[in-house]
Amino acid sequence: MFLENTVNPKEQFGWIEVICGSMFSGKTEELIRRLKRAKFARQKVEIFKPSVDVRYDEGMVVSHDANEIRSTPVPAAANIPILADGCDVVGIDEAQFFDDEIIRVCNDLANKGVRVIVAGLDMDFKGNPFGPMPYLMATAEYVTKVHAICTKTGNLAQYSYRKSKSDDLVLLGEVDEYEPLSRAAYYKSMVRDKVRQMKVNEAEEIDSKEKKPDA
Repeated sequence: MFLENTVNPKEQFGWIEVICGSMFSGKTEELIRRLKRAKFARQKVEIFKPSVDVRYDEGMVVSHDANEIRSTPVPAAANIPILADGCDVVGIDEAQFFDDEIIRVCNDLANKGVRVIVAGLDMDFKGNPFGPMPYLMATAEYVTKVHAICTKTGNLAQYSYRKSKSDDLVLLGEVDEYEPLSRAAYYKSMVRDKVRQMKVNEAEEIDSKEKKPDA
């Protein structure tokens, strides 16, 4: 459980909060909730997202439930410190898409007394740790892992299964491209995909041999 820190006015250091999980788990929703609370408390808040994320809006951080908050798209993590100057709270969405510089940026901001709230996918569609997220989780004071509901079993889901055939690591998408799966459902889907690919490769190999002219 995440408990918001009690600020000691004599303490000059801030802290890092990481909100992680699969697609459709409510990461951005929770990020927006915390940022709006800070704004309500009249703290100076800035929100950033990678400029590549334009699924819903170019200038807004938007959750799957259409909850939104004004943000600043940036092409790289190095742009954040200057734009965040003088802030009490900095929010960063889709952190997995940033370069590794985001790790230093978050820690530098926290060391200067800023509360840094980061949201992002902890695993990619292959089930591997995603980009800088593991390092951010390791250096954060608070880590909240949220879960979606598995579309196959109804159990808690922590995997983002990609339904499309693209093998690109970065592929922005919604329910047409991804679905949240539990460990069991994800494993079965990956095995099924591997078997299907083996059959396709065998069919292509046979077809290629049949078309090959005789010497």
